[in-house]
Amino acid sequence: MNLKIEKRFQLLKHKSLNTFLRFSVSSIALIVFFYSVPIVKNFTEKNFNNKEFTNNSKTILNNTLSKGDSYNDENSADSDERDLLFDILEENNFEINLVRYTTSEISALFKDINYNLQDVRETKLIKPINIGLLPYEIKNISNSKERKDIFIKIVLPLVVKENNKIKIDRKRLFTILNKNSNTDIEIKWLKKKFKQYGVRYNDLPTLKVRMDEIPVSLAIAQAAKETGWGTSRFALRGNALFGQWTWSGEGLKPKNAEEGEDHKVMKFHTLQLSVRAYLRNLNTHSSYKKFRKVRTELRNSEKPLDSLILSKQLDKYAETGSEYIEVLQKIIQQNNLKDFDEAKLLPSSKDFKSLI
Repeated sequence: MNLKIEKRFQLLKHKSLNTFLRFSVSSIALIVFFYSVPIVKNFTEKNFNNKEFTNNSKTILNNTLSKGDSYNDENSADSDERDLLFDILEENNFEINLVRYTTSEISALFKDINYNLQDVRETKLIKPINIGLLPYEIKNISNSKERKDIFIKIVLPLVVKENNKIKIDRKRLFTILNKNSNTDIEIKWLKKKFKQYGVRYNDLPTLKVRMDEIPVSLAIAQAAKETGWGTSRFALRGNALFGQWTWSGEGLKPKNAEEGEDHKVMKFHTLQLSVRAYLRNLNTHSSYKKFRKVRTELRNSEKPLDSLILSKQLDKYAETGSEYIEVLQKIIQQNNLKDFDEAKLLPSSKDFKSLI
């Protein structure tokens, strides 16, 4: 009897010991597992993760997008016109039936919503008006002040709107690069922007330099110069505000083109697309590399983008060179266009949309 009790006791003792040992081993295994997971994960991400913008994004941001980084606009991708303007050309292919309003109808619209340039100069706020086509009658306005006034009112909101898009893109660029890891959607967005700005893949410094705004006063001055304040054939027939040339897109043949010249002035379905293409042109073409360099220097010095300073770098925009710069600066100064550089677009509303 005592022997049976002793054997039972030994058996229970053995089972308890085994249970304790198993529990101890399991606990140690769990501790080792949770301790080693971060180490293994970190090693794997450093050595086997090939995604371009993962984990090293903060380093990229600090090293290549810091305020004091050196200027870089050298590594252009092998892009042609269709690559750089692919989104604009796609939209240009859409059949859009727009109503071309007369000058009197547009003036009445501006009056109805109390849209005048004096208020914009004072408040820095712009009515969200989107006029898609210039009125044919603008060339019949004999009073130059009236003609300039209606031209600026039409072009001003279009330029601010496109600058806003670039401003949002630029902010998103910094946000993406300042994250520990990025989603596939964010990486896809970056690839799209590299293509739009004609930048070699993963060349972040150049993308930063090119993805930037154009002073509103400079854009209006160039539109005024290129179109004769909205009266040129290219502006009225092709919605071309900036005389941008094309060799592959739809365009209008210049009447004074010499024999053998096969370029055209790019034609757009809307004025908005013309403004967008103009900003893309200044931000990507090699002829305006100095322009972008000076703009970057102003940014790095935390100075405003001064149109009078930047216009000095546009001698290659027209054949007249330095004379072209002088004309732009006179237009900016004589018409006080710098008053509009800080203007902001008011939110759109159903009331405004119904009027257009």
